[in-house]
Amino acid sequence: MSTVAEVFAHTLKEIGVRYVFGVPSGNMIDYVEALRYEQGIDFVLVGHETTAAFMAGVCGRLTGVPGVCFATFGPGATNLSTGVGGAQLDRFPLLAFTDEMPDHLLTRTVQMNINHQQLFFPITKWTTRLNENNVEQIILKGAGIATDDSPGAVHIGIPSGIGRDPVQKAEAEVDYLRLEKKRWSPLVSDQIAKIEKLLKKSKTPVLAVGLSAVHAEVRELLLHFAKKFQVPVVLTPMAKGIFPEDHPLYAGVLFHALSNEVAKVYSLADLVIGIGYDPVEFNYEDWMPAVPLINIDTKKADVETGQIPEVFNVVGAIDVALNELLKFEMNPKDWDLKFLEKNKEQLFNKLTPKPGSFGPLAVVDELRNEMPDEGILTVDVGAHLHLVGQQWRTPHPDKLLMTNGWSSMGFAIPAALAAKLCNPDLPVVALMGDGGFLMMTGELATAKRLNLNIVFVVIYDDSLSLISIKQDKKHFDTRYGTDLNVLHGEPTNHYFRVPVNRVTNNDEYKQALAKAFSADGPIVIEAVVSNDEYDELVLQPNK
Repeated sequence: MSTVAEVFAHTLKEIGVRYVFGVPSGNMIDYVEALRYEQGIDFVLVGHETTAAFMAGVCGRLTGVPGVCFATFGPGATNLSTGVGGAQLDRFPLLAFTDEMPDHLLTRTVQMNINHQQLFFPITKWTTRLNENNVEQIILKGAGIATDDSPGAVHIGIPSGIGRDPVQKAEAEVDYLRLEKKRWSPLVSDQIAKIEKLLKKSKTPVLAVGLSAVHAEVRELLLHFAKKFQVPVVLTPMAKGIFPEDHPLYAGVLFHALSNEVAKVYSLADLVIGIGYDPVEFNYEDWMPAVPLINIDTKKADVETGQIPEVFNVVGAIDVALNELLKFEMNPKDWDLKFLEKNKEQLFNKLTPKPGSFGPLAVVDELRNEMPDEGILTVDVGAHLHLVGQQWRTPHPDKLLMTNGWSSMGFAIPAALAAKLCNPDLPVVALMGDGGFLMMTGELATAKRLNLNIVFVVIYDDSLSLISIKQDKKHFDTRYGTDLNVLHGEPTNHYFRVPVNRVTNNDEYKQALAKAFSADGPIVIEAVVSNDEYDELVLQPNK
């Protein structure tokens, strides 16, 4: 008869989980031991529970199989919760397990005891607690919920002390991919028919494509629609890569660098067509002109009442809706393609570093030149993310990983660790500011222990630049509370035995990148720059 811990490990392996991330607790060691004996699945020790959850979320994002993390009571669970919230709002499929008190102690005053169900309720799609009789059932149901049309986080509490208990009853085999899956498109064709007149009447519509379109895998349908009807496309940052930047109808990314240039296109729209537009990145009403909205998604548009003149929802499978739209007999729209091309050219010219300069633009530009297209870039939160979101060329959303729903600093390093584990043969780079680096420097020890040849590029401008920019716009002191003071004194040559190369100009940077990409282990490049370039690039969007 199998134990709870053995069924736990075996069920995770059967649904395709390759890694379980965490910091072991006394209660968890039964589960770690079970994972050790289960072929094809490994426990990965990390330095902090937040890292465990970030890594699990990114594994889920890249593989489609829910990532898995584990933490102990109280402080372990609260540490884990930052990454769990990230999976929820960044739409990464995740199963988060935590120790919980046994039934008779749940409501007692006990060391480390808090109510984990209340803790995780607002940051997950589902939170529950298993027992000896439903281990497999709960895990399978959780996996189905985590991976449905709107992926996210699930929390499962495990009562302490049951790991070695025998599972009391056999459970039927269940295909978790069918659990909680409702790829249901109620009368999509009827809904499309209702917007046909509006769409045909429109002369200058714009497609606004978001994260749900990435999950729906509608890249080719999107390209076909845009080309057939000559409709320009704007993207949310986490959808970057779903529509090629060199396409004549590509107009740019919302809300990131030089968003005022992107606004020159969408401000001319007489209709916005949202395709899988997830407002978790940027609400419709924060950028749309005062025109009607057609929202094509698995759920209705989340908009403030009265902010948009008319909202037409097409609720159902996005691919089904696009196929119906492509059946329309409709002339190409009236957009001036020369204007679109010129505007895009101006956008990218302003994001090109000046000859001989070495600032954030040059750091991003040279990294793109040196990094193979198939490589994966993970990006932290900060002013540099606004540059990357607009400047970085990526062939696919899976090649550019960011947190723009949860927007937690400290994301880039754990995300890179996970990306490398999932794709050991691909180049992986983590790009971050010095503030985000300070939050996760300790995980370089994890990269070294696992011998992951990741390039960690740190933009050192000695400031929390994005906040400093916002201070400046309000005419505040731009250094008060944001000056990091980390560049004083001699630079170190290693962190936890990970080599460090500090560079201050383009030639040094190019040499450092070439060396890093040929290395057989992790390397840190500290690029010391001024943050002055951000002032004219990181702007608020214009309507």
